[in-house]
Amino acid sequence: MKDIPLSEITLRKYEKPSNLEERELIRKICLSLGLLQLADSRDVIVDILLTLTQANKNKQSLSSEEIKTKVEESRKKYSLETKGLAESNIRRQLKRLRDAMLIEKTNNKYHLTENLPLSEIFTNNIERFIIPQIIERIKEYLDELNKDKTPQQ
Repeated sequence: MKDIPLSEITLRKYEKPSNLEERELIRKICLSLGLLQLADSRDVIVDILLTLTQANKNKQSLSSEEIKTKVEESRKKYSLETKGLAESNIRRQLKRLRDAMLIEKTNNKYHLTENLPLSEIFTNNIERFIIPQIIERIKEYLDELNKDKTPQQ
């Protein structure tokens, strides 16, 4: 048996949101879902998810190049460093968001999963799908531990 997880999720609880700008809300969502660590100075994933949530309001899909351009504009708007904007890093962060089931890729364009709001994506994909499967597997391990295992002679 290998020690490679079939799926994994990190969830964190922060204070209640109040009077936060949209980018800061997305940052807290990324932190809460384990997509970002508190000490990360490279938080391009926040701007990517922000860009895609804004595009989702108009049901738009964006290419990785369009995302890169909009992320660069966003980072300038918030007076943030433009490090981490290499095409390879943008694609890597897009893959992380796809792996987290938050976004989809269709015809080389990205959009929020099924063009739903992030709240529905979380409920449908993470809360109802990923978490129950992980909990069930943990219970299987716990049940296995509780089995009466007498030594064989």
